[in-house]
Amino acid sequence: MSPLDQSLAIGPVGLDVGLLVLVLSIVVALIVGGYLGRHRKVNVDNSIFNAVLLGLIGARFIFVVQYVESYSTFWSWFDIRDRGFEPLAGFAVAMMYLAWRLWCQPRERRPLGIAVISGTLVWSLTTGVLALMPPQGASIPTTPLATLEQKEVTLPETLNKAGRPMVVNLWASWCPPCRREMPVFEQAQQARDDVTFVFVNQGENLSTVNTFLRQESLTLDNVYLDQSNALGNDVGAMAMPTTLYYNADGTLVDTHFGELSRATLDRSLERFSP
Repeated sequence: MSPLDQSLAIGPVGLDVGLLVLVLSIVVALIVGGYLGRHRKVNVDNSIFNAVLLGLIGARFIFVVQYVESYSTFWSWFDIRDRGFEPLAGFAVAMMYLAWRLWCQPRERRPLGIAVISGTLVWSLTTGVLALMPPQGASIPTTPLATLEQKEVTLPETLNKAGRPMVVNLWASWCPPCRREMPVFEQAQQARDDVTFVFVNQGENLSTVNTFLRQESLTLDNVYLDQSNALGNDVGAMAMPTTLYYNADGTLVDTHFGELSRATLDRSLERFSP
């Protein structure tokens, strides 16, 4: 993953730029395929849709197989809100389907082949440009925060005191995905004493945070307040939940935009395993 997953925020709704780029690439492939297909009187839209669908299924299946022990129920395998996918596996499945389709349907070869190449070029060029953009929050920010005891604190202070990698979760009590993933973080905090977990509430006051923790029966260390949303602005995360992973040197090494499951958290924490 890139140092910081880029996202767009429309009010409280967050949109993953990587997902938008993928959708744009698919749309371009459909437009190009539709235009060329009309001249040859063939329809390649179904082939493109099938390739995308099979690729997503393959990417999810391989991810679940790798982290099956992290899923508590069979139905949780299908909850893709955690963004648990293996992209390379999905790409391989999609390419195998397209290769089979091109071999079986000679009339589709030209429009489908050019459509796939066009979509791939759009994806490659767009992600390449985004990768060249200066990463926001590459180093751990010094944004002033407050503890639940109303003492000023910063993330570097917490990092230096612990001397180990740090996971920073940006959340709010009104955010349903944030609420759902909190028990996952609580379990991880209890299990991983080699990683420091920090929970930075965005935009809410002390009373609201304490009420939420009490009502949900959550026992979390390092719960901080950021009533002005300054940390989110400093790291470029404008929607919640967003989870940032810093190594022991304070360098951002991974991010997750959106809801986490135990499986996706386990995958990200693997980089901090001995």
